[in-house]
Amino acid sequence: MMFCQLQSPQPWLFSPIVSRLNQPPSFCSSSTSFWWNSSSSNCAHNFIHNGGKQKVTSQRAKNKLECVSNNSNVEFFRMYTQNSSPVQDHQTKPITGTMSSFLLLRLMQLDVFNTLIKIVQDLFPHLQQTLAATNLPLACISNSLNKPTPLNLDVSLPSIQDIRWNFARILYLFNIQMEKNVASFLVVLLVACFSFVVIGGFLFFKCRGNTQSLEDCFWEAWACLCSSSTHLKQRTRIERVIGFVLAIWGILFYSRLLSTMTEQFRTNMQKLRDGAQMQVLETDHIIICGVNSRLAFILKQLNKYHGFAVRLGTATARRQRILLMSDLPRKQMDKLADNIAKDLNHIDILSKSCSLSLTKSFERAAANKARAIIILPTKGDQYEVDTDAFLSVLALQPIPDMESVPTIVEVSNSSTYELLKSISGLNVEPVENVASKLFVQCSRQKGLIKIYRHLLNYQKNVFNLCHFPSLTGLTYRQIRRGFKEAVVCGLYRSGKVYFHPRDDEILQQTDKVLLIAPIHLSAKPQLALPDFVKDETNVLQSLEVFKKNADTPTHALELRKEQLLDIVKHRKRPGSKASDQGLGPKEFILLLGWRPDVVQMIEEYDNYLGPGSVLEILSDVPLEERKRAKSISGQVQLKNVQVHHRIGNSMDYDTLEETIMNIQNSFKKGNHVPLSIVVVSDSKWLIGDQSRADKQSAYSLLLAENICNKLGVKVQNLVAEIGDSKLGKQITRIKPSLTYIAAEEVMSLVTAQVAENSELNEVWKDILNAEGDEIYVKDIGLYMKEGENLSFFELSERACLRREVAIGYIKDNKKVINPIPKAAPLSLEMTDSLIVISEHEGEQPIVV
Repeated sequence: MMFCQLQSPQPWLFSPIVSRLNQPPSFCSSSTSFWWNSSSSNCAHNFIHNGGKQKVTSQRAKNKLECVSNNSNVEFFRMYTQNSSPVQDHQTKPITGTMSSFLLLRLMQLDVFNTLIKIVQDLFPHLQQTLAATNLPLACISNSLNKPTPLNLDVSLPSIQDIRWNFARILYLFNIQMEKNVASFLVVLLVACFSFVVIGGFLFFKCRGNTQSLEDCFWEAWACLCSSSTHLKQRTRIERVIGFVLAIWGILFYSRLLSTMTEQFRTNMQKLRDGAQMQVLETDHIIICGVNSRLAFILKQLNKYHGFAVRLGTATARRQRILLMSDLPRKQMDKLADNIAKDLNHIDILSKSCSLSLTKSFERAAANKARAIIILPTKGDQYEVDTDAFLSVLALQPIPDMESVPTIVEVSNSSTYELLKSISGLNVEPVENVASKLFVQCSRQKGLIKIYRHLLNYQKNVFNLCHFPSLTGLTYRQIRRGFKEAVVCGLYRSGKVYFHPRDDEILQQTDKVLLIAPIHLSAKPQLALPDFVKDETNVLQSLEVFKKNADTPTHALELRKEQLLDIVKHRKRPGSKASDQGLGPKEFILLLGWRPDVVQMIEEYDNYLGPGSVLEILSDVPLEERKRAKSISGQVQLKNVQVHHRIGNSMDYDTLEETIMNIQNSFKKGNHVPLSIVVVSDSKWLIGDQSRADKQSAYSLLLAENICNKLGVKVQNLVAEIGDSKLGKQITRIKPSLTYIAAEEVMSLVTAQVAENSELNEVWKDILNAEGDEIYVKDIGLYMKEGENLSFFELSERACLRREVAIGYIKDNKKVINPIPKAAPLSLEMTDSLIVISEHEGEQPIVV
């Protein structure tokens, strides 16, 4: 024992046996010492021959070395002395002396060794404990310092409150899982059923002994569970009790199983109704995101287009699939779609209620296999409109293969237009909502709204971009004069539209020709290239006469100059479409109604009207709200228009009469100024049903006309904003002097046309933008003299000299777009007009 401790690197610790050597002599101690000496001699002999290797045997061997009892020690000493001989006693003494010397030397070495170990322990206390715990296999047995620290665990039984809380916690987690997935309860029922079958089978097997196999007992338990009458066949009392319990559980199991399956089926059907989790398996479908007032017009336009595609044989299916996505409840969307699609025979509308800012929603809608994606604004604020559109476009970006799918997005301003175009990986075609500017343009030119509606109606003449590889190498003059049943408006090259290319411009392989023609003629247009050379001589002679007359001081030219003086000329300003020769007209505009986008209308009026013009606004909207809308939109400083605000209800007869009388009195004090009365849908009218706003706008317009007739006030234009075309046509049929403008409908038709052909977005962007070309209705006196009987072909050539494109004419208040035949004389009067695409309003200089 001592040598084992001498070999240990631990500090020297005397065992109880060694410590008892220094006690006073007694019988037990002397006997013990003698036994220890004898054992020590044997151990020393083994230590010398075995190279100092001594193993610790066990705790049991250690206990045998200690004193068991006094009696046992006495007996052992007595037996040992009797058996030992004098020779052995003589040999023991030298060994005892040698061991004493060895022990003294060992104690001196251990003193130095223990000092070093103590210094190391003071410096690295944790290292000593770690080494002691890992190096010695039985260190925790031989050293009490290395024994593990007790964990002091609380092994008492939990309280009743803890048991209740734990049970409630389990039920809570189970209910959460049930809310996530109803089918989890089905798993619990199956596990419980299997457990009852196993327990019942073992109980049957124990009751019946070896008379029936375990498999038959399991089957018997299953039979009792499935059929409640099976337990009646049991013979013994215990078997009947077991069968009864199994039968009761079987009844509960099947009732809960049926209710769970019914609930799961109902949940799945609800998901199918919402469409959020449904994966769309469609190709070549059109996705419309959002629901607003323009949805009906877009669906009707898509229905017309697909009807013509079916007739032409270019459609891939008999009915076009339209997927309507919105965050509204699907039941509400279905109701709205059913009301719109009553008379739409060429489209099928599917609905899907989901979030429009999640990529998963568009993945489930098969967006990468769609024909086009239309994102409509659903908010009234322009910033919210652009933010929602931007988030929807970002949700489309992670979807692969989206470069070939055009994404048409309605935005509120041009800055958002450029931002959306910069997103990589998508074919985004932003359509700027210029409904307010379009309303101003149409209110100043009577009949312009009908021209826009004509060009957006697929049953009539529309814009077409056609690719003709066979015409590559021809000049633009040859192409412009070569189409018999279409009007050539320009070229589409490298994503840009050019309305006025040079006549010597060569058509390239990748160029497209912009035509105004019916859809069925744009696919296979009839060319008259061999014939136009024959007619070119006569046309050029007429042009030479026209140019000569423009430069020769004859009586006809003097008359021509007088006609030019009567034409309104506008001064060109940034953002204006007026010409350079003069200022805009001075007018008085009475605007009835107010909403936030009226600020944009005011800016558009300032671009067209001349200095001294007045715009008076009558509405019951507070002035603070009007100023807030002006500050939010950031209205620029007005140069030509003075804005006056008046508080009052435009549907009140006395208020409206007082306003018109004040305007009439202001006319008497000065020169006569043309008056126009314009009615817009008030912001509070738009709350709720759109038809309510249309009725109130129509009533205000009719009331204003009645008051003007009563007071004898001459009004140049009476215009109202009415969304329902049927109501507007009914009013204009009764009162031809009135004009209705559905600017929102026109913008929706533009969006639908861009969805069918995304390249047309550049065309309409140029036409509807203040900086680009626009459609004007100009006086025929700019292009012909009185007494001339020109054809549309000759008028087109004269318009081309002014960098204009003639697309039709107005004769006897009837418009004609793309007249056929073009070489026939038109017999136009000087009161008629020519419809052109021009960059400026008024007279354009002749380019020879």
